Formats: sequence, structure tokens, C-alpha cells
Amino acid sequence: MNIVAFAASSSTKSINKKLVSYAANLVNDASVEILDLNDYELPLFSADKEAELGKPDLAKQFLEKLGSSDAIMISFAEHNGSYTAAFKNLFDWCSRINPKIYQNKPMILLATSPGARGAATILSTAINSMPHFSGEVKGSFSLPNFYDNFDVENNEITDDELAATLKKEVEKLYL
Repeated sequence: MNIVAFAASSSTKSINKKLVSYAANLVNDASVEILDLNDYELPLFSADKEAELGKPDLAKQFLEKLGSSDAIMISFAEHNGSYTAAFKNLFDWCSRINPKIYQNKPMILLATSPGARGAATILSTAINSMPHFSGEVKGSFSLPNFYDNFDVENNEITDDELAATLKKEVEKLYL
């Protein structure tokens, strides 16, 4: 299985990138490619920019990465209860090329934050929205209180119950 995974964040210190990297490596016998949204930075989408630039190569390349995978994992950072600007902008550009952005791929959706809700608001939004863009949500997981539940030195969830829950969600890729 070839998995494309990424954090829906442009932060170089993204806790969501740590979570999605950890989760993707739970899949047995998988090849994992971790994408960085900073490699796909585009001008702020608008109809005027689209008329000027057309369909940017970086958006096409991102769509090709998704299309060449067998499964997709995304971990969402939450900014004011919504998607990060970096993710939303790339999403908007990609949707102008192919509205079926996720190309019928099975997906595991994740989220985390330093707070007690673990970015649950944006995770809920993503779960409900992905099917409209041809994403097949197979499982989801929110990690609350990231710094209390994740060992950044060893790159792993420290709470056994949370770790087991994530593993069960990731295993849904095989169903």
C-alpha cells in the first residue's frame, strides 16, 4: 500500500505533522510519503489570479501525488475553528483543476492541538466535507492535549488507550 500523508498546516513545527507521520507508520507493509504543504505554496486563490496564472504546476503536482497513492492520511490543524489558510488555499487551487480532489481514495483523517478538544471542530468539518470531493473517509481520530499525550522525543502517543484507538482507526484502511 502506498500512503500519501500530510499535515494541513504550514508550520515547520507542526504537531499535526508529527501525528500524521506516527499514524501513517502504523500501517503494515506500507510505503509512506509525507508531504509538506510548504512545498506547494501558491498565491492566494482568486478568480483574478486564476485568470492570470491558469492552473499552477504545484497544484497539479499535489493532485498527482494524491492520485498516485492507494490511501491518504491528513492531520488537520485548527485555526479559529476552521482549516488553516495554507491548506484551504491549496485545496481551492486544486479544486479548480479537479473537483474530485481525493480521487476516490480511502482516507484516515486526524487532528490534534494542545487543547482538550484536539481540534475536534475542524476534524468534524473535514469528515463531513471529504465525501463531496471524492474522499472515502474510513476512519478518524482526534488527539487531545498533544503535549500531554505525545512524546515528541520518541515520536509516539504515550496514552495506551489513545494509541490503541488510533491503531484501530488506521486498521480501517484494510476494511
